[in-house]
Amino acid sequence: MPCLSGRALAASSDYSLNLFQSDFGGVGLMQTPTARMKPTAQMSFTYDQVDPYTHYAFSLQPFEWLEAGFRYTQISDRLYPASGQRELEYLDKGVDLKLSLIDESRYVPEVALGFRDFGGTGLFGSEYVVANKRWYNFDFSLGLAWGYLGSRADLENPLRVAGERFEERTGRSADGGGDFNLNELFTGKAALFGGIQYQTPFEPLTLQLEYDGNDYSSEPLDNPQEQDSPINVGARLRVHDNVTLSAAWERGNTAMFGMTLSANLAGLSQPKNDPAPVPPKPGRDHNTNDWSEVADALADNAGIRASRITRDGNALVVEGVAAKYRRMPEAEMRANRILHNAAGPDIDTFRYRWISNGFHLREDVMPRDPLPHAPILVEPGSAFADLDYRRGVAAVNTVGEPASSSQEQALYESFGDRFSWSLWPDVNQNYGGPDGYLYQVLAKLGAQFRTDEHGWFSGSLGYTLFDNLDNADYIAPSDLPRVRTFVTRYLDETEVGIYNLQYTRTARLSDNWFGMAYGGYLEQMYAGAGGEVLYRPFNSDIAFGFNANWVRQREFDTQFGLRDYSTWTGHATAYVDTGIKDVLAQLSVGRYLAKDIGATLDFSRLFDNGVRLGAYATFTDAGDAYGEGSFDKGIYLSMPLDLFFTESSSQRAGIAWRPLTRDGGARLSRRYSLYGLTSLRNLGNYWEDFQ
Repeated sequence: MPCLSGRALAASSDYSLNLFQSDFGGVGLMQTPTARMKPTAQMSFTYDQVDPYTHYAFSLQPFEWLEAGFRYTQISDRLYPASGQRELEYLDKGVDLKLSLIDESRYVPEVALGFRDFGGTGLFGSEYVVANKRWYNFDFSLGLAWGYLGSRADLENPLRVAGERFEERTGRSADGGGDFNLNELFTGKAALFGGIQYQTPFEPLTLQLEYDGNDYSSEPLDNPQEQDSPINVGARLRVHDNVTLSAAWERGNTAMFGMTLSANLAGLSQPKNDPAPVPPKPGRDHNTNDWSEVADALADNAGIRASRITRDGNALVVEGVAAKYRRMPEAEMRANRILHNAAGPDIDTFRYRWISNGFHLREDVMPRDPLPHAPILVEPGSAFADLDYRRGVAAVNTVGEPASSSQEQALYESFGDRFSWSLWPDVNQNYGGPDGYLYQVLAKLGAQFRTDEHGWFSGSLGYTLFDNLDNADYIAPSDLPRVRTFVTRYLDETEVGIYNLQYTRTARLSDNWFGMAYGGYLEQMYAGAGGEVLYRPFNSDIAFGFNANWVRQREFDTQFGLRDYSTWTGHATAYVDTGIKDVLAQLSVGRYLAKDIGATLDFSRLFDNGVRLGAYATFTDAGDAYGEGSFDKGIYLSMPLDLFFTESSSQRAGIAWRPLTRDGGARLSRRYSLYGLTSLRNLGNYWEDFQ
């Protein structure tokens, strides 16, 4: 029998601790959660089947102390109240949260507080407190649960001493749900749960044993399941760092099989094969006569599309767009080498005036000396570290259009290409209804024509290559105008569609005020016109915006036709860069497409590699008319494309996922926003990029 010594406790940290998703999603054993947390930025998708339930669970770890998840549970022996012709298996949606309370130490276990099916229908609603402690390759968990996880109810509620309301649990039905029923939390009798996880000497294999707090006699939808034993046993096989297979014997009579796909969003990267920086010429007296050649070099090597190069005293000023490198110091220091090779001996400063869609947003000032050598970004401790190139670097506000100053001597000017186009694949998808996963794969052609610096036409045309929209049968009931629940009709009836066709115009209204107006076919489902104003001081953590739009619903074929429904919609939005873990908070208040009034709260986190992960929730005055779900919610992901390619790019791709498509809280999907167009007003991680 091993002796648990102080040395053993200390040594336990030397053993790897593999963490797996439970049947319901979120780190756990099989049916039960544990206090463990995945690494920050971890994302997992779990599919598993344990009759009569099939789970599709998404789990996210936005912070080291918070685990969040969305889950669908398909119940094979219960039917969904569908409006179509097919009999469809019941599909429940749920939201899960888990918060870390105490970190594990030598004598203290890791402790977490969790909420299962929190803000969903509540069919599987539970609250729990759970603790974990490791000993070498063993990880022990023990918890106390209320609700579904604790439905064995073999313990009196310890919270009953705080009041009678904790003694009885009312439960919920499948008719509504989607709200946060705070009065039900931690009520009713409770049950213990726990288990052991053992990492075998065969590293890919992990064994699990758990005691389930649910006796399955009071399953949702009057669907009791026979349980021969509260002991569940299972195994996990890691076939790859990102793929895990699961198998278990649960309830003493039912097999479970599943698979988990996972990735760490903050760890995504790709080695780059960009062109080497231009070698600097010795000396300072170069004096080029061909500034168009300099502009070409800036585009090819520094990724800067220069619209204007001027001389202002002893400074060269480059006005343009950083079109390739996401990290400004890399673009600027590549450009410094190019300008050094072209500048005369009296030039001692390089200035970069950054523009976005007609807005002069900021100016970065760089000293000519000391000129950075390879590597471009000086590594601490390297031979060039003592140069400290950051000395003399500044980023300043720009006012109006300073390039028009008569004090600046124009060396190069170009409006650039008025017309541009691109062709790319795209996917429309809808998941969250009983029809299951619906998809449409398209080829999209996009084009843009600039009328001047402040205005442009933009459009995109899509052609359906293949889809499974023949499966689209269910149309959710709604007492609101059908502003979004006809989405499958748009997908199904569109073969060649005009997804966007609009004219946009921008203006800088004053030092810190920006404006934009637009009109046309604004998105697949709506045409109209609108405008936006934004107050955004230079390098401020706070910005305020307001948009107003008149829109009319488009025909289902996504051509030029319009339907009868029209409305005014718009929102006032506050943007707050919290300064905590690169979290951006947004609060929008206004009128939505279904004429309901409410607010949207949005939180997103930006990771060091450029990935942004966010979640939002919308609450309106739609009340009972909203239907199942009661409020709108979802998650979204925005990723730099160069994470997947060997060449740098400033382009991004995004995906959004809503667990339920409803008419309440629906917003217009505007193609452009002023907060995005003016992102360079905030320096962000500019100084960290020099490290």
